[in-house]
Formats: sequence, C-alpha cells, structure tokens
Amino acid sequence: MTDANPDPDALLDLATRAAHAAGAELLARYGRIQGLDTKTSATDPVSDADRAAEALLVELITSERPDDGLLGEEGAARPSASGLRWVIDPLDGTVNYLYQLDNFSVSIAVEDSIGALVGVVHNPTTGRTYSAVRGGGAYADGRWLRVNDPVPMERALLATGFGYSPQRRAAQGALIAALLPRVRDIRRIGSAALDLCAVAAGAVDGYLEEGVKAWDVAAGALIAKEAGAIVTVVTPTGDATGCLAAGPALHAQLASSLGG
Repeated sequence: MTDANPDPDALLDLATRAAHAAGAELLARYGRIQGLDTKTSATDPVSDADRAAEALLVELITSERPDDGLLGEEGAARPSASGLRWVIDPLDGTVNYLYQLDNFSVSIAVEDSIGALVGVVHNPTTGRTYSAVRGGGAYADGRWLRVNDPVPMERALLATGFGYSPQRRAAQGALIAALLPRVRDIRRIGSAALDLCAVAAGAVDGYLEEGVKAWDVAAGALIAKEAGAIVTVVTPTGDATGCLAAGPALHAQLASSLGG
C-alpha cells in the first residue's frame, strides 16, 4: 500500500537517529579492523564495520517502517510496499576508515516517486550531521547552508574522487590533469557524501566524480540541491555514472568545459 502522505519530519527524525546509531557502531570499531575483504577490485575494501553498520540501519528502519523499500551498499535490498525507499551507505569512505583518516560518513536518503525526499549525512568523528528535506533547505546541526555562488572557474576549489579500476583511474587522472590549470585547486576528500555536503556548506565550490553509486550520492545530492547547487549526471570519460554539483554559475562553466 502506497503511503500517499508521508511525514517528512518523521522520516528525517528516523534517518537522523539511524545515522547516529550507525556512526556510534563505526566509532566503536574504529582502529580495530576485522573481516577485511574486497569487492570490485583489490582497492575496493569492505569490513565487518561496514556490514555491522548496515545491519543496524536495516534493523532500525525495518522496526519503524516495515513496508518501505531498501537499497544498501552492502547488499540490503527490499521492494517497497509503501512507495518509499531508503538508500543507505553505512560507511562512505571505507579507505579513510581503514587508515583512520577522519573523513567518512553514514549516508541515508529516503526516496519517493519523484526522487530524494529526505537526506542525512553524518560524520561520526566530528559529530556533524547534514540534513535536508525536499523544499525545506539544507542544514548542518541546525545551521542553514548555502553554496558559494557565483564563483569564477579560475577561483573554484573542486572536490573529486576516482574509481577503483586502474583503467578508469587513468582516464579520470587525465581529465583532472587537464582541468587543474583552469581552477584554483583540487581536493580529494574520500567520501562522496561529504564532498556533496561540502559543496552545500561552501567548504568547496564544486564536486565532480564518475563511477558513483546511488547510495554514495542520494542523500548528499539532495542536501547540495537544497543549499542552491545544481546537481547533474556527467560522464566525461565514459563511465556509467557520474555527478557534477556546484552553484549555478560555476556549474555552467564546468559542464561546458566537460562537454556536458
């Protein structure tokens, strides 16, 4: 049965509680990596921390929203009987987590037939929580967020990321090498969700990455959009997926330079 009038505030509350609980689980395991394995390549890791955090998210969401669908990075999947789907990344930035670099996050989005309705991204090490409800603006711990705009391309600080296959990395590296002389600088933070939130907060001016999955960007893209960013799909090196996010003026310049 479709939930014709879901309460976004209730969904946001559950998403926030779940993100904080998963973040606490990650911190409890921080520095004690167990069950380390790889997925798509030798540089694409997964650990018991990823799995435990996703299991916790699924349990919390299911206990309160049993009819909602699920899509999780570590395999959680359930069709929706309500018209809502939770898209969850229990640990975005696993490599950072393994190396005890503090830029990793829990990302949770709730989607309806239109797209993302609610988004929450939580950084357990800083305690900062970014959130948005469609049409309601974007916030970080209650502080209203707004993208930097307008920003000329030559003064733009960009965040980016790279794929896991050597061939894809080579193509992406060449693209960034061509772009680097035309912008202020490049940052490689290591969490797509946090990159998008950094755009929303004005901590970077734009974000470009190919090869992202739905769980990487579902929440962060909504937060960036609600802060005034334009977020579009771009695949300049021919990857299957990609994301470009920036304020309107910079987005137009970047999209043009990328051939989009």
